[in-house]
Amino acid sequence: MRAQRREVSPPQRGEERARGEWLADTVDARLPVTDGAGRLLRKAFPQHWSFFLGELALYSLVVLVLTGVWLTLFFKPEMREVVYDGRYVPLRGVRMSAAFDSTLHISFDVRGGLLIRQLHHWAALVFVAAIGAHLLRVFFTGAFRRPREVNWVIGVTLFLLSLAEGFAGYSLPDDLLSGTGLRIAQGIMLSIPVVGTYVSMFAFGAEFPGQDIVPRLYSLHILLLPGVLIALVTVHLILVFYLKHTQWRGPGRTNRNLVGKPLFPHFTATSAGLSLLVFGVLTLLAGLAQINPVWTYGPYRPDQASTGSQPDWYVGFLEGALRLVPPWETAVAGHTIMWNVLLPAVVLPALLFLVLYAYPFVEQRLTGERHEEHHLCDRPRERPVRTGLGVAGITFYGVLLLAGGNDVVAQTFRISLNTLTWVLRIALVVAPVLAFMLTRRLCHALLESERQRLEEGVGTGDVRQTIDGGYESDHRPVEKFRPGAPRTPVSPPPAPDRHPDRRTGTPAQEPPAPAHRTR
Repeated sequence: MRAQRREVSPPQRGEERARGEWLADTVDARLPVTDGAGRLLRKAFPQHWSFFLGELALYSLVVLVLTGVWLTLFFKPEMREVVYDGRYVPLRGVRMSAAFDSTLHISFDVRGGLLIRQLHHWAALVFVAAIGAHLLRVFFTGAFRRPREVNWVIGVTLFLLSLAEGFAGYSLPDDLLSGTGLRIAQGIMLSIPVVGTYVSMFAFGAEFPGQDIVPRLYSLHILLLPGVLIALVTVHLILVFYLKHTQWRGPGRTNRNLVGKPLFPHFTATSAGLSLLVFGVLTLLAGLAQINPVWTYGPYRPDQASTGSQPDWYVGFLEGALRLVPPWETAVAGHTIMWNVLLPAVVLPALLFLVLYAYPFVEQRLTGERHEEHHLCDRPRERPVRTGLGVAGITFYGVLLLAGGNDVVAQTFRISLNTLTWVLRIALVVAPVLAFMLTRRLCHALLESERQRLEEGVGTGDVRQTIDGGYESDHRPVEKFRPGAPRTPVSPPPAPDRHPDRRTGTPAQEPPAPAHRTR
């Protein structure tokens, strides 16, 4: 008997919808897909270029991690002595540490090794510079104020750790230049009263240069410091998402919203393009601009030092401070206190970072803004004192950085080294004060000029005669404004709202604005 074919009817539309809803509910119960991810993807980001400085640091860190992992496959953090027998002929037969030998091996024997080494070094320089520039942007625009004080503290800590990470990596090759830097570091340790010798012995494992400093710096450089850096960057990004970005004042922009591009797809595309640009520029620098050619310095020897030795720029201010302080020493109970090393290399950096950590809290206390939330950026000219202090700090740092290469400057321009040193000593005290006064006055002048333009308008170039026989220029109202510029003659910073919803930037009792404008 012939079996009858059974026809299966397609599922009904209601059944398909029920299955889809069930699947969505099942996934969303375990992962933030429909609700959490949707709100995250609609989160707005400002479009001004200054807000991308932090991303430069982030993508430089990505390059650092990738190239650093590759370099660990070939570098040997050992201080045992070997005889070089590699491709670089001028150093063949020279006795050196295994660390320096492996650095030469990476540079000349490993395919693409020199490119990766230089890419790693350039990324480190850009990373520190981007963090510094980002901190300056936050400082001059007042983005460190409530509720972002913790993020400011995290940013300063990241900058401090990046300096330590850079110095540790810079010292690993054990060449003559980095060895000179380690010798200076040992002198700084010894300048600490009472415990200086113990600190030095602990770091180096014996009398300088010892056998343990490179392995210990290697552990710090590839494990501890990167781990802390990545953890702090993660916390920093979480707080940025939670507290929302600051933004420049303008039409439709208040403490309650954030006008900008949504995270996906607009901001994601912009950020991805920036990442590729960072990778490309760093690769071009690594391939075309030579940096840290350790083979020209040779292996480190305690009885030698390179002429015109210069550290990487981010520790150049410490070198300058050491060169400017006179040879002051004090003998107390049989112990010598080396003020010429202790003050510039220990006390000064400690005070500088203490000021950076404390500044947001001190300013808010002095201005009475401790209980107000600020989500709109200040223009630097609107805060003459803060801007003056920032420019004074930059001037102070610049003088120290210039002093770090005073021997090179004196030789290049054929001037007296002693005269240049005294000029820089005086400039270290006088220049920041002059920079503060000039900057504050300039801020007041710019504000007055803006007020006058808003009241009188912009000159059209037309001149007309009055009924009294005189002449006056014609004006028209101001029509174009820069981001954050005031629209009225009297435009104090708007009063902040006390309790905005930090996740969306809108009050809980008000309906949310469109996704492309507010989150």
